[in-house]
Amino acid sequence: MNEFEARLALFANIEGGHTFWSNQITELGALVVHEKLLKRVYDQIKFEKLIANLQATKVSELLGSLEKTEPKFLTPESSEWPTALNDLQAIPIGLVVKGDISSLSDRSLAIVGTRNPTPYGVRIAGDFAAGFIDREWSIVSGGAYGIDSAAHKGALIAEGRTIAVLAAGIDVAYPAGNARLFAEISENGALVSEVLPGAHAIPSRFLARNRIIAALSQATLVVEAAFRSGSLRTARDAAELMRPVMAIPGPINAPTSEGCHRLIGERAAEIVTSVSDAIELVSAL
Repeated sequence: MNEFEARLALFANIEGGHTFWSNQITELGALVVHEKLLKRVYDQIKFEKLIANLQATKVSELLGSLEKTEPKFLTPESSEWPTALNDLQAIPIGLVVKGDISSLSDRSLAIVGTRNPTPYGVRIAGDFAAGFIDREWSIVSGGAYGIDSAAHKGALIAEGRTIAVLAAGIDVAYPAGNARLFAEISENGALVSEVLPGAHAIPSRFLARNRIIAALSQATLVVEAAFRSGSLRTARDAAELMRPVMAIPGPINAPTSEGCHRLIGERAAEIVTSVSDAIELVSAL
């Protein structure tokens, strides 16, 4: 087994965002960590399930499943690895990517928000996406319904590149209604996942993918978000990485704007009301 194969085996068995294992692999290398696990150097009671799963893992089958879906498995050792991800506390063990891998290193803006937006939010997300595309930025979002979809579509309509960071395998259309959108995204941008093809979305994977959205982007824009929205997690992740966070204001009595107003009120985000406002804020990047 080589370093690449060890990474793939660990990737298949360790959930994304696990700081301990990420740090161990970064410090020691995947092959060393893999061997130490199989030799039960780590706490064999605490990691009993992980060790058993690794023992049962056949790397040849993993490579075969990747070949069937035609993506590429990127590792931090890959020349095409987006180095912005190395700023994370839990650097991904790897990424499965379908599409134009070079787009992961584009200057990009993350646009995130609620899955249940108002027509105002949909329009704003699309307009901001198109505005940044016109200025040769790419758009990153999470592929979900609502603001995410509006941002991706706005970028595509403007004939730009957009990246969808998914919480499921890249061959799993989740949500199902976005299957066509994902196909369009992969043609000129990229689909990115921190799980193997065939893996289904679970709640923890949405939180883990949010940090990747934040890290791939030079700045994050929250369009509409409820008071306790997952989009706020993306904004917090971006702030921890010292990346600019912006928020769109809305009606003071609109639940879909409570999250944005919260970020602005806590000075966790800069208020922006136009594409030119946002461009000026991030122009020094």
